[in-house]
Amino acid sequence: MTKQDVCAIVEALKELYPDSLCSLQYEKDYELLFAVRLSAQCTDERVNKVTPALFARFPTLESFAQADIEEVGRYIHSCGFFRGKSKDLVLCAQMLLSEYGGKVPGTMEDLLRLPGVGRKTANLILGDIHNTPGVVVADTHCIRITGRLGLTDGTKDPAKVETQLRAVLPPAESNNFCHRMVLHGRAVCTARKAMCGSCTLAPWCKYAKTEFKA
Repeated sequence: MTKQDVCAIVEALKELYPDSLCSLQYEKDYELLFAVRLSAQCTDERVNKVTPALFARFPTLESFAQADIEEVGRYIHSCGFFRGKSKDLVLCAQMLLSEYGGKVPGTMEDLLRLPGVGRKTANLILGDIHNTPGVVVADTHCIRITGRLGLTDGTKDPAKVETQLRAVLPPAESNNFCHRMVLHGRAVCTARKAMCGSCTLAPWCKYAKTEFKA
């Protein structure tokens, strides 16, 4: 795929999805960090139903740091894996206060030190909170669609997808590109079926050209 093709895909997605915001709802930086942790093996829609009551009960980072883990678990029970997630939220709050002055750190190295934070979460925080260029959030939608497009070699390994996309995407566009991949993956290029016949990206898509049958 040529550089011009990549730019054309980026621009087509911009036109399709002008608002490339993360679908998780939050007001404070650490709330996004916590919401992303809750979204593991859970839908953003479910997380958005849970977090208003959770954040109302624990309205500050200090209150989270002092929270009873079992009580936190009761608020997030429907998100799944609630025991591990509730423990991570409390421990993460404690670490943010004790080591980072109550601020969400802005480097990959520091973010990965936080309980429950992996590269996908760290990249999302770097992009959405710190506006760091070049970040790639390799979630399931991004992995699937970029493989179908031919932007990656089709690997399902998030680390490899991240590396391959970093090499081809304009750094200033990569974070929003990944948010748009999520929107496109929910609306058009779904896991169950790629609706190539109605897809704006079909002219540049390897899958649409080689696999799609109307």
